[in-house]
Amino acid sequence: MNNATEHPLVRAHLDAVERYTAPLTAERRRELLADLREHVEIALAESDATDEEAVRQVLEQLGSPRRIADAALAEEGCARPEPETGRRTTTTLLLAVLAMPLLLVPAVGPGLALVSALVATVRVAKSPQWTGREKKQAALLLLSPILLTPLAAVVVASSAGLTPAGVLVACAIGFCPTLVAAFRLARSASRLRSAALAA
Repeated sequence: MNNATEHPLVRAHLDAVERYTAPLTAERRRELLADLREHVEIALAESDATDEEAVRQVLEQLGSPRRIADAALAEEGCARPEPETGRRTTTTLLLAVLAMPLLLVPAVGPGLALVSALVATVRVAKSPQWTGREKKQAALLLLSPILLTPLAAVVVASSAGLTPAGVLVACAIGFCPTLVAAFRLARSASRLRSAALAA
């Protein structure tokens, strides 16, 4: 085989490492995979063999994908996240996005929206499935409507007056970060669940 890293066993090994290192930044993950490819190529070139048994021996010396991923995560100060149930994740994300419609409830809406955003933020913070970096980003995005919505209302009011349509526009602008947070958290949870199923 011309390129040792194209061997099916090597590809499967590297794919597993990539799945298990999902909490790492994309750049760090690419760097790790490039190092592993280089190591496999050099080891197979030195062994002067490209048969399946030689590939298995090189991969065995390299270590299991889980062990490699755990070492890389520990090096970056990341704990290996554990997936939650789909129901718990869905509840957390619903609480996050529920804040926007709650805001429109007359009289009690802003208070309910704030409580919903705070509960979602606490649930994300306590969850074992998201990394510390993801939790910090999510907290900022989930709580940003508290400041962003009034700022958007001021901008809308200064340009067109604070009409009911203007209030809706301000709310929509204010809650865009919440939708971004929910999307990113859902995608991360889905990747983690897929990696756990493949393990």
